[in-house]
Amino acid sequence: MTSSNESTVDIAHVYRGTFVHSTDHTAVEILEDRLLGVDTEGKIAFIGSGQEVYSLSQKWRFEALAVTQLGQYEFFMPGMVDTHIHASQYSYAGTALDLPLLQWLNTYTFPVEACYKDLGFARNVYTHVVKRTLRNGTTTACYFATIHTDASLLLGQIANDFGQRALVGKVCMDTNNFVPHYRETPEESHDETNRFISELLEKKYPLVRPVVTPRFAPSCSAALLGHLGEIAQNNHLHIQSHISETKEEVKLVKELFPDYDSYTDVYHKHNLLTDKVSPTHTHTVQGHSVDNEDHNIAAYNDSGGNGSKYADVDDDYNDSGGNGSKYADVDDDYNDSGGNGSKYADVDYNDSGGQGSKYADDDYNDSGGQGSKYADVDDDYNDSGGQGSKYADVDDDYNDSGGNGSKYADVDDDYNDSGGNGCKYADVDYNDSGGNGCKYADVDYNDSGGNGSKYADVDYNDSGGNGCKYADVDDKGDGSQTVMAHGCHLTDEELKLFREKGASIAHCPNSNISLCSGMLDARRVLNHKVKLGLGTDVAGGYSPSMLDAVRRTLDTSKVLTIQDPQYQTLTFEEVFRLATLGGSQALSLDEHTGNFKVGKDFDALRVNTAIEGGPIDLINHGEGPKVLLEKFLNLGKSLVSVSVSHTIGYMFSDFGGWALYVS
Repeated sequence: MTSSNESTVDIAHVYRGTFVHSTDHTAVEILEDRLLGVDTEGKIAFIGSGQEVYSLSQKWRFEALAVTQLGQYEFFMPGMVDTHIHASQYSYAGTALDLPLLQWLNTYTFPVEACYKDLGFARNVYTHVVKRTLRNGTTTACYFATIHTDASLLLGQIANDFGQRALVGKVCMDTNNFVPHYRETPEESHDETNRFISELLEKKYPLVRPVVTPRFAPSCSAALLGHLGEIAQNNHLHIQSHISETKEEVKLVKELFPDYDSYTDVYHKHNLLTDKVSPTHTHTVQGHSVDNEDHNIAAYNDSGGNGSKYADVDDDYNDSGGNGSKYADVDDDYNDSGGNGSKYADVDYNDSGGQGSKYADDDYNDSGGQGSKYADVDDDYNDSGGQGSKYADVDDDYNDSGGNGSKYADVDDDYNDSGGNGCKYADVDYNDSGGNGCKYADVDYNDSGGNGSKYADVDYNDSGGNGCKYADVDDKGDGSQTVMAHGCHLTDEELKLFREKGASIAHCPNSNISLCSGMLDARRVLNHKVKLGLGTDVAGGYSPSMLDAVRRTLDTSKVLTIQDPQYQTLTFEEVFRLATLGGSQALSLDEHTGNFKVGKDFDALRVNTAIEGGPIDLINHGEGPKVLLEKFLNLGKSLVSVSVSHTIGYMFSDFGGWALYVS
């Protein structure tokens, strides 16, 4: 694996040894005797065989003698991702675990969080929690702060100063009758959230981003939830909250929001249940325009399958697109030489368009090519459309006799059966047996979709079928993504909605057990193909260590097996993936981190299982890398000393089990 622009890359560090990570298809992949090069921007420039050190040194212009060699019992693994942690609760972590959730919040949490109006107090706690999580191997964290804007901005600054990748959320809550001095008005929450987002983005921190943070539905009015959904959508921001942590909480939500189908439906109807959406070029918040070029789709770019939205197009959106490419082979005047299916292919908006052209050969109603948006349709949008016409041959109830490809062709009100090929919701309950081109045709958002499926056979970037929206594109954006903590008591219908919307769950097993909230059935979540990561949920979870989250996840799975011997227990390999790549996917940060792939940031832990005085005793001295990984996950400990290197971010010294590198 090499970089496409290798001739212009300056190599800062090269490591040789064993690398252990996860892929979309393999829970644990072991790369032995590999050479990995890190460029001056902290990104993985190349991965090659250790035996090729000389040729690679010539190709990449580094000194072979300068390679850092890992020891026999060392390996690199990706930095761990904490998808849910309350930085503001760290001061009382390890205590106050004698009450159930709702009483716990009113008795301990809200009074402590009210103290964060004092920036001195906030700085002290936030400095400690960022340092501690880094020492525990957390290179990426998704933080809850408090309702205080300035203290929340301070948390972002501290994470940036220590080099931790972080999503930081100013908590929003306008309903809190138990601790009245710790809440906002809807207007205050709306305005301060906008200020928080604007000021944090203006800092241009390379690794720190804002996340829209309604605390949870019981502490927010419907009006506030609606405002936050709009803010997140308009600014392409992540969203985080809590859901179905306890049965008492679920009951309370039903009482507070009686007109909604479920707890999940409350978030859904307020546009707070979202998947990753590529951002626009700028964020506009309260009149501020904040440049976002670092988070855009940089090249839009190449090697897409036929129909790929951005297949093989240049910055001027004009050449060499595959068939169906949105801007395939079109000039700046958007009018000529488009491939079949090109949005503006060969049209001056009315004639001689290629097949599928949006405005092909029509004055919005007749003689359009196949697939034309308005091809050969009458004013009532219902008859004689060409195949693929948006409203081709459909009645007012949008349900029958549509041509193939019709948006609403021959579908019932439940949008699920007997659609023609290409129908948006053809014959699907949003996931199976759709005709070719169906938006959600036979996909679990990544595989076996028919041609044209929105997410056909892709892990959001490669090997998509013809017409796939994201087929083989370099998506560099960090758009919207909802991550909901806990989810212990979600129904199957709610999980289906999570899957449909692409939202994620943060599994927090320590907290779930410590507060007697419930036990999330992680296998059930995975079977529903919902994205899942792990979280510490400090201070409901008493440990800020992601290794603890790994162990408690395995314990919870084994308890469920005790209760049902037929239960399929999670393996340590699967949980390793949840703590690394799974977490980055849950936060839609997997374009940047989560595993070792050329082009990603080098967020990594250097694990030394044989360090003198460390927590692991190697008795047989013949253990392979997979055994060493399992021992580390079960026995490894955190760091207790820190040193700084600005070359690739912050480098933590060998002590207590590993060295930590944060790009």
